[in-house]
Amino acid sequence: MRPHRRLAITALILLVIGVVLFVVVAMSRMPRGLATVAMMIVAARIASDGILRRGAARTLRLGAALVLLVAVVVLTLTGEAMVAGLVAVALIVAGLAAARRALQVHARWSLAPRPIHPVVVWNAKSGGGKAVKHDLAAEARRRGIRPIELQSGDDWEQIVRDAVAGGADALAAAGGDGTQALVAAIAAEHGLPFACIPAGTRNHFALDLGVARADVVGALDAFVDGTERLIDLAEVNGRVFVNNVSLGLYAQAVQRDGYRDAKLRTILNTAPDALGPTGDPNQELLWADDSGESHRGAAVILVSNDIYRLGHAIGTGTRPRVDEGILGVAALGGIGHDRAWRQWATTTFCVDAGAPVAAGVDGEALVLDPPLLFTSRPMALRVRIAKSHPGASPSAIQPDSVVDTIRVLGRIIAGHTPLVGVPDD
Repeated sequence: MRPHRRLAITALILLVIGVVLFVVVAMSRMPRGLATVAMMIVAARIASDGILRRGAARTLRLGAALVLLVAVVVLTLTGEAMVAGLVAVALIVAGLAAARRALQVHARWSLAPRPIHPVVVWNAKSGGGKAVKHDLAAEARRRGIRPIELQSGDDWEQIVRDAVAGGADALAAAGGDGTQALVAAIAAEHGLPFACIPAGTRNHFALDLGVARADVVGALDAFVDGTERLIDLAEVNGRVFVNNVSLGLYAQAVQRDGYRDAKLRTILNTAPDALGPTGDPNQELLWADDSGESHRGAAVILVSNDIYRLGHAIGTGTRPRVDEGILGVAALGGIGHDRAWRQWATTTFCVDAGAPVAAGVDGEALVLDPPLLFTSRPMALRVRIAKSHPGASPSAIQPDSVVDTIRVLGRIIAGHTPLVGVPDD
């Protein structure tokens, strides 16, 4: 029996038993269950109010919310149903893990010719020195790839352009997603193939491309026996990004001194200015939703190169596709909105403000002059991926609903293996 089929069978069994047991336990604990839900709602309201305050007022409110949450835990994890409830949760978690693995695919893209003069630019400091630890420069030379180290203080863009002018016919980037975006933009400009080498900290771009993030050296084989696909890029005011641009609370927090050393504290201290009534009105974000309705302000606006899968048990925070030619827009907590959260797809998006706007562009803290015009560049980049790597996002075929998940798992059990991409030439 194939591994995907075994995983699908395991996932269905665990999920069905876990969900049934959880429902039985929940019904047996009424009306205590209603009380815990009510306490969680009150705790959330008190905490949200506390975040917008400072000093003792914040401490008292967050403390009260914490007390309520502790009470919820005590009510939930006491009594004769505690063991059964924990078993149900464990079964569901294990079932979701099995389903996640069963729904992973290895894409099939067209084989591509080996470049003659490939170049990889690498940042020794990215990802805690991953490139150095894996001896990336020597491994690149062994594959006929010229390594160029990017030093602090150098003009990185000019270095890459000089490499192209010197005859480079393929470009790879080993560094964070900001470095990936810079090199990808130049590769797209010249129509050159590009390879993403996962030597950054989180490597979100690599994940959604289907590059194995733990295989830094193996990613270089994209220029040895790799396959090629076309993917989208996106721009904000002419600057290319490969993942997303964050506006609002997070973007303002990362601009502040001390963020790297105390992230949570800095975000909490930024919240009253970014979200509270005493905030600078010139910093309010002006934007329109998918229906054309105008809005003022938002806790967070996330604009992405293709749309993220959000709010799902499996694959949340990843993009199933990076070749749909769209922008994903997600907005949270706008003032005067008819709902707190919304997400939609578009090809262009505009955000205005009365002053320069703090932005996190592929994880880099920038300040951009308004209005901010976001556009998609469909199929702008030729990407090479090593044949041994998945070649597709981990959420490429993951369904959006429970019913669809069961249906797809059933098809896998029946022997239908989902494919992504096109057959090799």
